[in-house]
Amino acid sequence: MTLAMAGQDWNAIDAYDVQSLEALFERDEGRLSAFSLELGGLYFDWSKTHLDAGLLERFVAIAESKDFAAARDSLFAGEIVNPTEGRPAEHVAERGTGAPDAVELASGRRGRMRALVDAIEAGAFGDITGVLHIGIGGSVLGPALLVDALGRNGSRAEVRFLSNIDGAAFDDAVSTLDPETTLIVAASKTFTTAETMSNLNAAIAWLRAGGVDDPFGKVIAVTARPEAAVEAGVDETRILQFSEGVGGRYSLWSAVGLSAALALGWSSFEELLEGAAEMDRHFRYAEPANNAPLVSAFIDRLYVRKFECQTRAAFAYDERLRLLPFYLQQLEMESNGKSVKLDGSPIGQPSAPVTWGGTGTDAQHAVFQLLHQGTVLVPVEFLGVTEAEDSLPPDHHRQLLLNAFAQGAALMRGRKSDDPHRSYPGNRPSTTILLDRLDARTLGALIAFYEHRTFANAILLDINPFDQFGVELGKEIARKLDESADDESFDPSTRTLIERAGL
Repeated sequence: MTLAMAGQDWNAIDAYDVQSLEALFERDEGRLSAFSLELGGLYFDWSKTHLDAGLLERFVAIAESKDFAAARDSLFAGEIVNPTEGRPAEHVAERGTGAPDAVELASGRRGRMRALVDAIEAGAFGDITGVLHIGIGGSVLGPALLVDALGRNGSRAEVRFLSNIDGAAFDDAVSTLDPETTLIVAASKTFTTAETMSNLNAAIAWLRAGGVDDPFGKVIAVTARPEAAVEAGVDETRILQFSEGVGGRYSLWSAVGLSAALALGWSSFEELLEGAAEMDRHFRYAEPANNAPLVSAFIDRLYVRKFECQTRAAFAYDERLRLLPFYLQQLEMESNGKSVKLDGSPIGQPSAPVTWGGTGTDAQHAVFQLLHQGTVLVPVEFLGVTEAEDSLPPDHHRQLLLNAFAQGAALMRGRKSDDPHRSYPGNRPSTTILLDRLDARTLGALIAFYEHRTFANAILLDINPFDQFGVELGKEIARKLDESADDESFDPSTRTLIERAGL
């Protein structure tokens, strides 16, 4: 069965006669206003994509056939939207827009989190000059993004992040920290994650070797299973809990954001939540054709399905957003990198593309050759910030943004030449997201936008974006290898590699 036959509701997309980007602008003088949106300090420009009014109408019909509105309502009502694990997805409750009972519980936990932040700032843990945040995946990517983006102008404490089990990563993370004035924040949903527990044990040893008599007295655990943290040696008074319904890659809004709150201040953390809540309200109530996350999901589906694009790229033309592509990699590929539907049947069409990207003009001199003249079509997303907050004259930031805008124009227009080596085909799509300024509120709205876009894609695909069983098999085999490296059930290549490494 071909992909076009996988579902009758997609036939209208498969058969649609898509016009070139320049033709779309030529035939519709109002194209920019029709395919752009301003919301919460963010401006979305989709006009340089191949989406047009006819396609948008067909995509809205598909969303209706997938009962999108009901699925969205279920998310905010706290119903089971993660059926393989029997859980709701309660990250929206962390910003006050979910089910009332979940919002109330989240509010209580946030009150405990704030009390702990106040106690730390008041000296309850002694003189704290640095924080070592230990986690992996969503337990570290979100807080790291927040601190790197917002903490450059006067962070209240130096926060170092440790996720990789590599000893070199540990040495680098603690290289600028003083054991006697460092607080350890260990974030793990289950508090059994192998990498996190190994790094926590190493950090405890580092504190002890640095003269700290009671190293566990300087450890705060953030987990959905406080009993596991107690068993690991953390006192219950230094444990912050979050809900089992908050997935790791959706968890920065919860107590997992403790390190960010310590670095940025509590008011900034609250602004982050309110920015996300504003995007929640937009996603929940806006009509499909004017719903930023849903329209972006339509564009994603257009390029993955009809244009058969296997990747999409995000380029941040602002150094403060340099970690965003890495954050999106986990959010999008761990959520929607699936091959079966909710009922377990084959999906029958491409799901999530490979998400990748880079930073500003650095990327122009590294990968844009392929984007402009290569044989692989890659939808590109440009992110920029209108207001600069650096020490250089305004023209410096002006040149940065002009580079971003020029790349989008060049991808669309191309340029014909008698010399094939200097010919650009053009008709290559891009989206631009422009933030008025980069602060906690706009960053919260931006991250929530990507969360809802990911969810919208999943509904269109009829998959579960909230489980991640694909990460388990490799870990299971690693445990078996640790227990019995010479097990004959393993392939000869794996056994030889272990032998050569002296393991």
